[in-house]
Amino acid sequence: MCRHLAYLGPPVTLRALLYDPPYSLVRQSWAPRDMRGGGTINADGFGVGWYTGGATSVRYRRAQPIWTDPTLAELAAVTTAGAVLAAVRSGTVGMPVQESANAPFAEGPWLFSHNGVLRGWPDSVLDLAGGLPVRDLVTLDAPTDSALLWALVRHRLRGGASLAEAVAATVRAVAAAAPGSRLNLLLTDGVTAVASVWDHALSVRAAGDAVLLASEPVDDGPGWREVPDRRLVAVGPAGVRVSELA
Repeated sequence: MCRHLAYLGPPVTLRALLYDPPYSLVRQSWAPRDMRGGGTINADGFGVGWYTGGATSVRYRRAQPIWTDPTLAELAAVTTAGAVLAAVRSGTVGMPVQESANAPFAEGPWLFSHNGVLRGWPDSVLDLAGGLPVRDLVTLDAPTDSALLWALVRHRLRGGASLAEAVAATVRAVAAAAPGSRLNLLLTDGVTAVASVWDHALSVRAAGDAVLLASEPVDDGPGWREVPDRRLVAVGPAGVRVSELA
C-alpha cells in the first residue's frame, strides 16, 4: 500500500515532515508499521507538493525510492511551507512505474493523492470514465487507477464542488462501480485538506494551529486519533470535521 500525508499549519521545513519523525514518511517507504493493506515497501516512486505563498503549488516527483534521492534530502532541509502533501508509492502490479504516475497530481490550487487500488481495473470503471470529457481521458497523467480517480475528482472540482463534495461523491461512485476497492483519497488546496478512509487507515493530529493527516502516525507522541473506516475528514480554519461516507 502507498502512504501519504498532508500538513497545514505554521511553516515548517519539509525535512521536519518527511525525515525527522521516528516513523517518518521516508521510513514508512521501507518499514511501514501498518500492513493491513498488503505490500512491504513503497519503492515505486514518490512526490512532494507544497505552497510558496500563492495559490499554485510546487511539486517534486521521481520514479525511484524516496530513500535513494539525495537531492530531496538537501531540498527538504532548506524548504519551508505551511501546506504540504507528500506520498510514497507501491505500484499495483501491471501499472507503470514512471514519474507522472506518482502523487501528488496537481492542477491550479489542488494537490491529490490516492492510497489504495481500484478492483476490476479498468473494466469496472468504464462507465464512470465515459462520463468524463474526452480531453480529460486522452490527457490522463498516467494509465493508472490513481490518475483516473484524480480526473474524476478534478472534474467535480471544475464543476464547482467543494473539496469535501468532490472526494465524497467520487468515493461513493467508485465504490459502487468497483466493490472491494481501497479508496483512501487525499486532497488539498493549501488552505483546507480532505481525506477519505475506505478500507485502509488514516490518523489525524491537531495541535494548536497545525494539523497533520497521515496514513499512519509519524511518531508515538500524544494527540493522534485514528479515523474510523468509511469516514471523510476535513481539516482547515474551521478545525477538524469527520463525517460518514457510507
